[in-house]
Amino acid sequence: SCVASYGLDPAYYYTLPGFTWDAMLKHTGVKFELLTDIDMVMFVERGIRGGLSQCSNRYARANNKYMPSYDPSKPSSYLMYYDVNNLYGWAMCQPLPYADFRWVDDVHNFNFTTIELDLPTSYILEVNLEYPQHLHDAHTDLPFCPTREKPPGKSEDKLLATLCDKQHYIIHYRNLQQCTRHGLRIAKVHRILQFAQVPWLRDYIELNIKFRTLAKNDFEKNLYKLMNNVFGKTMENVRDRVNVKLLTKWEGRYGAEAMIAKPNFHSRSVFSENLVAMELRKLEVKFDKPIYVGMCSVDISKTCLYEFHHEYMAPLFRNKCKIMYTDTDSLIYHVECDDVYDIMKRDINRFDTSDYSIDNPYDIPLANKKVPGLMKDENNGAVMTDFVGLRAKMYALLVQGKKDTKKAKGVKSSVVAKSIMFEDYTRCLNDAIEMTRRQSCIRSKLHEVYMISETKIVLIPHNDKRYIVSGSTNTLPWGHYRCK
Repeated sequence: SCVASYGLDPAYYYTLPGFTWDAMLKHTGVKFELLTDIDMVMFVERGIRGGLSQCSNRYARANNKYMPSYDPSKPSSYLMYYDVNNLYGWAMCQPLPYADFRWVDDVHNFNFTTIELDLPTSYILEVNLEYPQHLHDAHTDLPFCPTREKPPGKSEDKLLATLCDKQHYIIHYRNLQQCTRHGLRIAKVHRILQFAQVPWLRDYIELNIKFRTLAKNDFEKNLYKLMNNVFGKTMENVRDRVNVKLLTKWEGRYGAEAMIAKPNFHSRSVFSENLVAMELRKLEVKFDKPIYVGMCSVDISKTCLYEFHHEYMAPLFRNKCKIMYTDTDSLIYHVECDDVYDIMKRDINRFDTSDYSIDNPYDIPLANKKVPGLMKDENNGAVMTDFVGLRAKMYALLVQGKKDTKKAKGVKSSVVAKSIMFEDYTRCLNDAIEMTRRQSCIRSKLHEVYMISETKIVLIPHNDKRYIVSGSTNTLPWGHYRCK
């Protein structure tokens, strides 16, 4: 089917990402400009930040008329798990850079607010941003402009959504327009990179979406879904590539002795008496990837999630709406209202409801199947009753009529499924205790495979991405005036 669909034989490729990259180049005919100015390369590199994952509020229980335990004396509330349809696919359908890169000379008189979406020219800016204190409470759940930095008292960089002022922040003009509309102020513009843009990737993304809708089995559906993951190839970090030599002799110009004597020798691994691997540090790095495509795709994708919260949910529910958890393309909300499904039905143009049952009790029509950029109810109308979140990638939720959903990054799925209960998450949160479990793992060292049994910390009550408010399950972003 790949030969018929794309005119390329996958037998010539090591991986599917490599195959889909060539298929995209063949289908679109796009010609990328190679960045030869190292300042431009490093400028774009600093703007790559990845997806945001954080736990904003740590516990909530729903109370509504669709629950057997509904208490009418308490406010009606819902827990909703929304997920953006094909977020990166949506972002890749937008106008993206490909050529004509140059620095803007007069940055002081540049007016970014008048730039329209489909203009042939676009911009990435380096700015200082001020986060006014009067916005702190309104933006507590989802602050604009996340930064990669160390949480207070920690040594490891993480992507944090803070309310601090931003210095030398690299940002796509669409994100800058969005955050300034919501009150952030530009203190200074340092540099502006200008480039040509067109939605050159849209046809390829839509082609794969069409193939997926015509797919006759699960294998083909998954294949065409993975074929849309072009974006990863634009984000390859060539700095991480290593130079490894496999050697079978000691003497000689290309022997192990000569390699160890080189100034760029890094390390060695001895497999046997006659086989050793040598890792050499790279003496030069070849920047030949269109990283500007990946940087702009990630930045543009964030505007979709921020638009949904700050321009739809927050104005609609005001202080009756709290984000519990955020993870790249999804939001878990705790909302106080009479019937959230009536609101979804009213604003059906914002939601993909195609996976709801035809006879759903809310009388919601099935609409907008797989439309990129629209929100989808992950529970498809099943009522979520409880949520507990400990930190990013570590949370659990209860849904009526379904198995518990439990997440704990770094812990084997079988251990999470069999030995960790929903109550363990709540006990970890309430008693502020760490929990451990035994797990067995298969490891390989120097191509010798062995099994180990280890005691693993599986649940941790500490959330270093946010400031935990004492005596409550709420958190605040770092930089909030109440954290000082």
